[in-house]
Amino acid sequence: MSENLNQVKLSQWDALLVESLRALGWSNEEIIHKVAEGDLPVDESEYEFDYKQLTTLQAEQPELFEQAVKTGYQIKYNTIRGIRSWIWVALGKEAELELEEGKEAIEMVLTTAEKNRLESVLSFGWQIHGGAGVEDDASANASYRIEPIQR
Repeated sequence: MSENLNQVKLSQWDALLVESLRALGWSNEEIIHKVAEGDLPVDESEYEFDYKQLTTLQAEQPELFEQAVKTGYQIKYNTIRGIRSWIWVALGKEAELELEEGKEAIEMVLTTAEKNRLESVLSFGWQIHGGAGVEDDASANASYRIEPIQR
């Protein structure tokens, strides 16, 4: 997977915060406006998100924050559990972790559109395998494996 130099970079946690607001049904404009105003929900999920961190990011780097929300972002550094969390928060899907040393991976079924979205945010050093034969159908489900690039 190649690094997208045009996308802004967000921390894994900031990306989860943005995606959790999207999961509440907030539009891009609502996210930008409400974060700037500090009009933020209290998160009662297992993650206990504190959205004040996004208000700080927005205040310190408003252009970066707005671009990340409106046009997308790439995560600076992913962990395997962080990828699983992003998939759950952003896509609403449970991913299966394989944690055997040297064979760490995430396995799951995604549509081609979901796979493309995940691929666009993954940090450098991760790759997605699978889905052969479904690339032309954005709604087709296929099994994928997300794993670190082995050097």
